[in-house]
Amino acid sequence: MFGRMGNGGSWYLGMIRGIPLIVHWSFLLILGWSGYQGYGIGGWRGGLFTITLTLLLFVCVVLHELGHALMARRYGILTRSITLLPIGGVAALDRIPRRPIQELLIAVAGPLVNVLIMAALYPLTGWPADFFVFRGLWGVGLMLELLFYVNLVMVVFNLIPAFPMDGGRIVRSLLALVVSYERATAIASVLGQVLALGMVAAGFYWNPFLILIGIMIFFGARKENQMVQRRSTLIVVDSGSDRRFIDIG
Repeated sequence: MFGRMGNGGSWYLGMIRGIPLIVHWSFLLILGWSGYQGYGIGGWRGGLFTITLTLLLFVCVVLHELGHALMARRYGILTRSITLLPIGGVAALDRIPRRPIQELLIAVAGPLVNVLIMAALYPLTGWPADFFVFRGLWGVGLMLELLFYVNLVMVVFNLIPAFPMDGGRIVRSLLALVVSYERATAIASVLGQVLALGMVAAGFYWNPFLILIGIMIFFGARKENQMVQRRSTLIVVDSGSDRRFIDIG
């Protein structure tokens, strides 16, 4: 059930495992675009099919983000919200753990959910051999095959080592086992920005969405690196109940 529009043009959809679920208004553009594409191929049945597929896709996105959130909860880290955007979802954690093994498990938990969805679909679809061959059959079989494929894409894409995506966080957590957390973040950030530029370049030839994703990754990597490096220059002064952070950088 839709609630009132929140800050930044978002709607509150409800709670899932105690976590607010929010959808950005621009998500409606994706539904409209998918319906238009489907209608162009197969009329109203095609439009209904592609809209339904898009909604199911974002159910998978919510489950992916919920995987991150529930693993984080095991380490006492709360999730403020899960937000659906046109390019995917974001689980807004209260904090990112500095212990490498915790960040590694939280990062892996999301793609693992997609692997489990694929495992559940496999008895119904097998390994679809003709993902890219449209047969003109607007049925449940095609829907399940496409969901299997989409979850496969989500696993592969999220494991790209472009920080701060899941794959980039996995890289950071592994680096942090052998170098300082700050150094690991700096290395992962540079790698993420290089890959982000590659996505932007690829977007001009294949899919414009890659341009948007690349830009978000580039600035996201830089922002988190700056935050971690700045935090490393803080000294905690604790005098009774007065806890303050003093910046010496």
